[in-house]
Amino acid sequence: MQVILLERIAKLGQMGDEVRVKDGYARNFLLPNKKALRANAANRKLFESQRAQLEARNLELKTEAEKVGEKIDGTVLVLVRQAGETGQLYGSVSTRDIAESLTKEGMSVSRNQIVLNAPIKTIGMHPLPVRLHPEVEVTITVNVARSEAEAERQAAGEDLSRREEGPAFETYDPDADENRGGRDRDDSEEMAGDEAEA
Repeated sequence: MQVILLERIAKLGQMGDEVRVKDGYARNFLLPNKKALRANAANRKLFESQRAQLEARNLELKTEAEKVGEKIDGTVLVLVRQAGETGQLYGSVSTRDIAESLTKEGMSVSRNQIVLNAPIKTIGMHPLPVRLHPEVEVTITVNVARSEAEAERQAAGEDLSRREEGPAFETYDPDADENRGGRDRDDSEEMAGDEAEA
């Protein structure tokens, strides 16, 4: 489907561009969210008559997004989650968790503005882009840890996602420690001899 973009859309085009997109993308996302119009003669005239208003509105939204971006850029969020020894989370961190955490910090960001291609499933420092406007993108860092103390260690540069080196389990050596409840071969032979005498 051929559409006229009403705002800049990443990997698609600038405001006013006529682009060809898949029908489903146009019907389900671009048209209902008023990000584009179907490309026909009537809509071209409509766009040209409203172009100045759209550009002014876009500039206003961009300026507002830049102000918010200055506050948010470089923010480090600490999220405490349960995780295994290898650093694998028992759950995951989603855009909703990050948006709620930002809101608690006094910054209003909707979850669809946070660019997270896959949920975070490991502890560590995760830099994430936040797209406040099609032309304004800032970066925040999400520090996922098992505790506040671990979060501080990670922030200082320590990598806690790797396990300490060493054997994963202790091997049993019967000759190393006689107090483990095992019997030496001589003891078992003596017991067999005592049973035979009785």
